[in-house]
Amino acid sequence: MSVKITLYRWEGQYGPFKIKVPCGECSLTKDIILDAIATDLKDIPVELDIHAWLNEWWKPLLKGAWHAPIVLVEGKVISQGHALNRGVLTQAVIEAHAKQTTLTGNHIFGKTNCIHCQHAKQYFEEAKLSYEFHDVVKNPRDLYEMLARVKPIVGAKTPITVPQIWLDSQYVGGAEELSAILGREVEPNPERGICSLTAKGHEKN
Repeated sequence: MSVKITLYRWEGQYGPFKIKVPCGECSLTKDIILDAIATDLKDIPVELDIHAWLNEWWKPLLKGAWHAPIVLVEGKVISQGHALNRGVLTQAVIEAHAKQTTLTGNHIFGKTNCIHCQHAKQYFEEAKLSYEFHDVVKNPRDLYEMLARVKPIVGAKTPITVPQIWLDSQYVGGAEELSAILGREVEPNPERGICSLTAKGHEKN
């Protein structure tokens, strides 16, 4: 299933009214979307629809948007009235994609200076299990995906610590939960219950 991006540009005609002045920010927004699809989102199936705003002005208005350029992801307005923020687009598409798909295999979402992330890697390696490590500090896309997948499971208000782990395509939690499943001894993580992605959390690691 693909994620649908819709762009309404400042152009078109409605009855006797016709837009004659081109919109530079609309052109820039289109270029940002196309480049993001080709790079940041290259392995996510995306469908891009581009419309002349004045021809169909009532459609985005029903979504609460009236000022082109207007960008929607899966029918939700993420930007209007100015050039698109690339990060906002990337996050919205990844969140939509996460709702449509499930992770397969073994995954660790973490950061390089996290001792508990290192323990999780060790547990996988001792069990001779391959895994994919996602650095949520160095790669914003990995951070967006982790939050999009974990928040619906643990609750929107629950602080998210690292690591967050999937084993055999199933979410298991952190290093402590992984060790229990794999039968490994583990050092308790004192950061559980607070956000280890904060500056305070970085100091502890």
